[in-house]
Amino acid sequence: MTQTKKHREAQTPQRNKNVRRGLRIIPLGGQEEVGRNMTVFEMGNDIVIIDMGVQFPEEYMHGIDYIIPNISYLKGKEKNIRGVIFSHGHLDHIGAAPMLLEKLNHPLIIGRPLTIGLVKNRQEDYKKNTANKLKTLVITSISQVIRLGAFTVKFFPVDHSIMDAVGVILETPHGTVIHPGDWTYEKNPLNRQPITYHQLAKLKKPTILMLESLGSTQIKERVPEKVMYQNTEKLIHEAPGRIIISTFASQIERIKLMLEFAEKNGRKVALDGYSMKVNIELAKQFGYIKFKSKTLIPIERVNSFPDKRIMIICTGAQGENRAVLSRMVNGEHRFVKIRKNDTVVFSSSVIPGNEVTIQRLKDNLYRLCDNVVHSDIMDVHSSGHSSANDLVEVVKQINPTYFLPVYANHYFLKEAEKLMLRNRFPEKNIFILDNGSVLEFRAGKPRFTKDKVQTDYVYVDGLGVGDISHVILRDRHTLSEDGMVVVIAKISDKTGELIGEPDLIMKGFINETLNKEKQLIENTKQRIKKILKDKEPRSAASESYQRQKISEDLGQYFFNKTQRRPMILPVLINV
Repeated sequence: MTQTKKHREAQTPQRNKNVRRGLRIIPLGGQEEVGRNMTVFEMGNDIVIIDMGVQFPEEYMHGIDYIIPNISYLKGKEKNIRGVIFSHGHLDHIGAAPMLLEKLNHPLIIGRPLTIGLVKNRQEDYKKNTANKLKTLVITSISQVIRLGAFTVKFFPVDHSIMDAVGVILETPHGTVIHPGDWTYEKNPLNRQPITYHQLAKLKKPTILMLESLGSTQIKERVPEKVMYQNTEKLIHEAPGRIIISTFASQIERIKLMLEFAEKNGRKVALDGYSMKVNIELAKQFGYIKFKSKTLIPIERVNSFPDKRIMIICTGAQGENRAVLSRMVNGEHRFVKIRKNDTVVFSSSVIPGNEVTIQRLKDNLYRLCDNVVHSDIMDVHSSGHSSANDLVEVVKQINPTYFLPVYANHYFLKEAEKLMLRNRFPEKNIFILDNGSVLEFRAGKPRFTKDKVQTDYVYVDGLGVGDISHVILRDRHTLSEDGMVVVIAKISDKTGELIGEPDLIMKGFINETLNKEKQLIENTKQRIKKILKDKEPRSAASESYQRQKISEDLGQYFFNKTQRRPMILPVLINV
């Protein structure tokens, strides 16, 4: 409590002046994609941020690890940031924290114990021995109240597929923001009372509900977690041999119950996947997971027990190339090879964009194993997101003045708007924001400003953050589609004439062993010789001209002959 009081006193500069200014809501990501979630709330010189997530790359983004929000808008405003609140510990909400917090001079971060623990782990993975630089404020009670400059921050419980998810309330003189982060509506949960949101209807009006809307097109009711757990326990009990369950590393509560089911059925459990091991160890430290010390065994010991006594919980349900399940299926895992009597369970949803990869993984699994279980044939996964009916029900419970659908692709947001209109929510009180939009509330009255904040992609590739441009991605795309041709020619420094034959190095363009391709190579060399017969005096300018001429001439020639446009790299060597 002392820490909270300290931050209340420390984070209130010019409060009276700031409250007279409007509340600006600025999404830096999460409004046109799934992921990269980050929203700025600004009132005068006070800024509060909710979430700092990553977005996973699309297929054309060759070599990119992930994408993070663009924080150009916050440059020069670092001292105004009163706090960064993390709604929960999924990577699309905390994944960008290490890189962005560093650039913002490490402002105060706020979250529930597990969430802060996961942020610290992420920080250590980014740069060793730097987690101690983080200034943290842990939400120890859901009733905790924090003052961040002109903002009064309160919290409320939410259901989601990770422990310690929390909703955020930002009270301001211009309106009360209600932000659940990601959420679901579990009407009949396992071993606890259901969470409802009626109490939020009593908050000071006008209220601004920013509701994650990924489920706006989901007309089927989500699978209740009770059904999912009953099916999973039945599979564990009846599996004729080993049971291998692949799920997200962040599904800590699900893994906890699987451990309990394993103990009940006399199975030893091996966890495999770096992030999964780290997350479970962290949850154990916080007391969220308890199990007998003999239940867990190292993955290298799975072959020391009868198959009927083994359960493996691993990552890789999205078909990631080097993830644990893929290595098992490809025969590249050091200790586990898939067997006919194994039971393999996909306890996860399909992330949009991974459909083809997952289908290929399933095809290969079905060749190796007679017992593959996934959501298409049995309810073994319960989504951490709502259905369309849930959205309608929760909006009715909260009864907000304004409705802002968030955290999804644009079409989900539009469908959420249609849902509310069909249920008689006032059209003039619904606002759909794009990334970079600035929605200002002044004395409870909303308006879009003319400002547009920069939110273009910032790519992370290995250790490089923001150094990959669209030009580089375009080059990578060209290389992946049509390959590359390197032209190497030796030029006399004295006469400027070609010495010997030009050399060609072709990668991913043609099969050089075929006769017809050999003719193409010979014709290409003749064209290069013709271009380099130019007797113009040698200079940097003429050399640059010759390289450009080679690129243009060969580019058109290759396209006419092959309908392909390889990248052409002329190298002229003076000798």
